[in-house]
Amino acid sequence: MRVLVADDHALVRDGIASLLEAAGYTVVGQAGDGIEAVEAVARLLPELVLMDISMPGMDGLEALSQIKAMHPQVKVVMLTVSEEDNDIYQAVRSGAQGYLLKSLDAASFLECLRGLEHGDMALDPSAVTRIVEGYVELSRGSSPPEKEILTQREIELLNLVAMGLSNKAIALELSVSDNTVKYHIRQILNKLAVQNRTEAVTSAIRLGLIEPKDTR
Repeated sequence: MRVLVADDHALVRDGIASLLEAAGYTVVGQAGDGIEAVEAVARLLPELVLMDISMPGMDGLEALSQIKAMHPQVKVVMLTVSEEDNDIYQAVRSGAQGYLLKSLDAASFLECLRGLEHGDMALDPSAVTRIVEGYVELSRGSSPPEKEILTQREIELLNLVAMGLSNKAIALELSVSDNTVKYHIRQILNKLAVQNRTEAVTSAIRLGLIEPKDTR
């Protein structure tokens, strides 16, 4: 897997790059801030970006949003010291495929990345706990850490899923490609922590993201 490492500390970048290369990954480049990361992704087209959140200029969360908007196929995993609920939720909501803490040992870090290659999210155990607890609180009527769990586009698409439309029909309705629909559905499943479309619709109704009357 081709990897870009983005962190404002050169020593940290070099350490991560060395660990990845020793494990068989190809490090195609490094970036020292969010702006460099966005530019490097466009130039180098990595398969995976490992990115810190706290960086000068453009932070990692803003860079994540821009990267996913321009290159939705690129996987992005936040690798950070931040355990703030807000950061975790915003990263997942913005399309990150993982959230790992720098306190992880090397073996656990690489194990998370291997899971990512098989379609799993790369999540630090504490991040998983925060996400699950947050959704439980939301389901009980508490306000989420962020105003929205899903983007407006994802809610629009999920309403169409709830109406029983196929991916092809949704693509025609929204004037997008089938691959774009599949990408959004994967993001919805990840954000709602569910396994399939039916569970996504059920969860979204329970959380008040879509109305039951939208289903058939």
